[in-house]
Amino acid sequence: MEQEQLDFYRKIRRQITAYLDKHQFKYGDILLLAPDFFHLLVKLSLDERVPGDKKIKLAGAIGYFILPIDLLPEIIFGPLGYMDDIAIAAYVLNDFINHNDIDIVHDHWAGEGDVLASVQNVLTLADNFLGEGLFKRIKRRIKEFEQGRK
Repeated sequence: MEQEQLDFYRKIRRQITAYLDKHQFKYGDILLLAPDFFHLLVKLSLDERVPGDKKIKLAGAIGYFILPIDLLPEIIFGPLGYMDDIAIAAYVLNDFINHNDIDIVHDHWAGEGDVLASVQNVLTLADNFLGEGLFKRIKRRIKEFEQGRK
């Protein structure tokens, strides 16, 4: 499983870097968080210190990254298709950060900069890069999923 995660991480990183080398993109710094958020989600979901109910949400965010069909499919939009994946990851990670031991998050953060600032930056800008209506729908779907599990 570890090799598959590393390969997916590298694949995303290569795709995004190649895209940003050729195109100007206002949210390039956000787009580069995709592999780091994916890595963090996977590591947290495998950590024995993380409660089972949180692992379900983490697994849902991981699945959203991996599934080829989502709100902004990568197959159609290329690396820009990761923008909705990043927003969902930030939303799930923010919930995790607010309700769990932050040290666990820091233990697994492989990205550059501060993980808390990265998550907050994505949440602050998500309405801009996805559109207010789309991000509200994403958040509503996640809440519906949570309520359905209770």
